[in-house]
Amino acid sequence: MTIQPTETGYHYGVMRRAIELIDADGGQLSLDDLAAQMGMSPTHFQRVFTRWVGVSPKKFQQYLTLGHAKALLSDHFTTLDTAHAVGLSGSGRLHDLFVRWEAMSPGDYAKRGAGLVVRYGWIETPFGEALVMGTERGLCGLAFAAECGREHAWEDMTSRWPEAEFVEDAETLRAWTDAAFAQTGETALHMIGSPLQIKVWEALLRIPSGQVSTYSEIAASIGNPRAVRAVGTAVGRNPVSYLIPCHRALRKSGGLGGYHWGLPVKRALLAWEAARAEG
Repeated sequence: MTIQPTETGYHYGVMRRAIELIDADGGQLSLDDLAAQMGMSPTHFQRVFTRWVGVSPKKFQQYLTLGHAKALLSDHFTTLDTAHAVGLSGSGRLHDLFVRWEAMSPGDYAKRGAGLVVRYGWIETPFGEALVMGTERGLCGLAFAAECGREHAWEDMTSRWPEAEFVEDAETLRAWTDAAFAQTGETALHMIGSPLQIKVWEALLRIPSGQVSTYSEIAASIGNPRAVRAVGTAVGRNPVSYLIPCHRALRKSGGLGGYHWGLPVKRALLAWEAARAEG
């Protein structure tokens, strides 16, 4: 069954509230108790979760606990030198989604978007409302607004390419965004960043869905193992959330680290992917 746009935002809202309740209780709430605190019947609550992630709320709780990041590092750690899900050739698989990308040249990046037409629109996703942007070459921006709000997301994204021309036109981007969140078909990315950022984002693209890596592993994979802090900054500046999966980068200690669009979104992304990978 296809989830309609208004439903996807609603489902993320349910997830957001559930995370808070599970955290407060330590992840031990029964289905009946959790549903009651959400103001929903157990049957409806289970239906919402099953449609959103494909597993029951009981199983899903393990992916939302604060300790799940450590479990991911223990059981789903990816060594980027041997990851084959997405290679540096520019193609790969995210479930059934085919992702191809090209990077803007350093010279063009230095122009701060001058001469570039960026089309944009607001869409509903399984993780709340998002601002999507793209050039004729592919998606160049995807910002989740559920936690930070529309105004912040807009200012953040447009400030990255201040000399570009922004044109509202979600329809032109629809085929790419539909493929991205249905995880079928092809999505093109136009990666606009500094040379270091591009290297880091390419490394992120090698982390398979349902798995994670660390900032230090990413630094080592790009040939600069001492540049952990610079890598962390580049991860945080990733403009294409979800498709360039910065949410899969964790601290070596097992901590979630930061997330530009809010940690609740990062946790929901990791939980959603892990449950689908094992479901």
